[in-house]
Amino acid sequence: MNETVVGERGMAVAPHRAAAEVAAEVLRAGGNAVEATIAAAATIAVVYPHMNSIGGDAFFLIAEPGKPVRAIDACGAAGTLATIDRYREKGYDTVPARGPDAALTVAGAVSGWKLAGELAQALGGRMSRQDLLADAVRRSREGIVVSRSQSEMAAENRDGAPWPAGFAETFLVDGKAPEIGSRLKLERLSDTLEHIAHVGYEDFYRGDVAATIAADLDSVGSPVTRSDLAKHEARMATPLSLRLKDATVYNKTAPTQGLASLIILGLFDRLGVKQGEGFDHIHGIIEATKRAFAVRDAEITDPRHVGDLSRFLASDWLDREAEAIDRKRAAPWGACGNDSDTIWMGAIDGNGLAVSFIQSLFWEYGSGVVLPRTGILWQNRGSSFSLDPNSVNPLTPGRKPFHTLNPPLAFFDDERVMTYGSMGGDGQPQFQAAVFTRYARFGMELGEAIEAPRWRLGRTWGTETADMAMENRFDPDLVDALAKAGHRIEVLDLAYADGMGHAGAIVRRPDGRCFGASDPRSDGAAVPV
Repeated sequence: MNETVVGERGMAVAPHRAAAEVAAEVLRAGGNAVEATIAAAATIAVVYPHMNSIGGDAFFLIAEPGKPVRAIDACGAAGTLATIDRYREKGYDTVPARGPDAALTVAGAVSGWKLAGELAQALGGRMSRQDLLADAVRRSREGIVVSRSQSEMAAENRDGAPWPAGFAETFLVDGKAPEIGSRLKLERLSDTLEHIAHVGYEDFYRGDVAATIAADLDSVGSPVTRSDLAKHEARMATPLSLRLKDATVYNKTAPTQGLASLIILGLFDRLGVKQGEGFDHIHGIIEATKRAFAVRDAEITDPRHVGDLSRFLASDWLDREAEAIDRKRAAPWGACGNDSDTIWMGAIDGNGLAVSFIQSLFWEYGSGVVLPRTGILWQNRGSSFSLDPNSVNPLTPGRKPFHTLNPPLAFFDDERVMTYGSMGGDGQPQFQAAVFTRYARFGMELGEAIEAPRWRLGRTWGTETADMAMENRFDPDLVDALAKAGHRIEVLDLAYADGMGHAGAIVRRPDGRCFGASDPRSDGAAVPV
């Protein structure tokens, strides 16, 4: 049974214990939840390098008691040289997933830490940048302890085609996956983080670190230039929100798929399902997901190019969509199958300040490009662009890519606050819906809701046919009923699959106590204060 942890003065949760622990240490030292999240973001970028990096993107939702929820968009745009003509001339039909041509967008994560740090100080934070990054600097210099997840991902991807120069030297040992529990030193990354800690986050984009990053990107053949780094800034944004029958849920707007996550919850609420874990529960979320993804794929792109997304959260629109769901039969589905590796983390402090945070490289190990002088592993988020100029997300210099990342928060009418989320590409909205409905609709404790078997709509690794993969702990009678309803199912030979996400959640009750849990599929923990 997955444990639900209780904290009296706050809590942090992350898919790697080290990140949760450093966040809890910040809270114990008097830091607030935003400061705790920055420290955890830096640490997890070091200790979970297959999942995220300072060469990736990030998004925050930040909820101060009694104030509107705020969002931070730390997503980088395509580089100046990232044109459709460039890629066509190189013979590409699609944007590649690995190598320098995949490293085509600015890494926004550090700019998000900067903006979050400014907000943290405005909220009374007192922690220095050096203190917040100290754990990440130390761990990268002394050597990270290789986690189960990292070792397995390295083994799965070791023979992938083809890794750029520098990847094997950094993340493999004699050409092989590092063993669980072994140590990997990331000394160049440590130097970079230490420099940023002393000089400032800004240096990543407009200082000495920026100059070195730009020279390295140019030397390996990336289309991102120094001017692209200099133009980048994270920005504050207004999140999307949806009123449910007993709560208001929030998520990030474009370029993320936060809209899809909210639509799923809005449609499922309208189905009036009375019992969890049965056919109505699973089928209902699956069918809501199909309709949400249809909207997502047609609408979500760079925020400068979208219309009013709130129309898809209006009661009349959701009512019509819910009425169109067949409660007994599966609707047709064209699998899209976006693989992704990401981390979600949450923190709530003793004053009730709550943060939902997500940081990513996109695929495991991103583009695979390790910048030689800074040790930064660069993301491949730009592989979500299309080389069709008439598509929803055409590759264009200065344009932000579509993002699977989306950080949710919920406020219940009884004054509970819930920060929750998961990694998992297309699975993120589905895993969020599973955890939320199990806890909020069917009374599961958080630990149980996170541990319970999960499913994922969309093509998964190693299959071209199944609409949906399911962990093997589901009741066979339920699987049979779903199959008879028209769902094409692959039952995985796994009870706890990494492809089903690394979820986590914290709920703060009105009396100030926090209840939280991490995912047994991850290497993480919920750490109370």
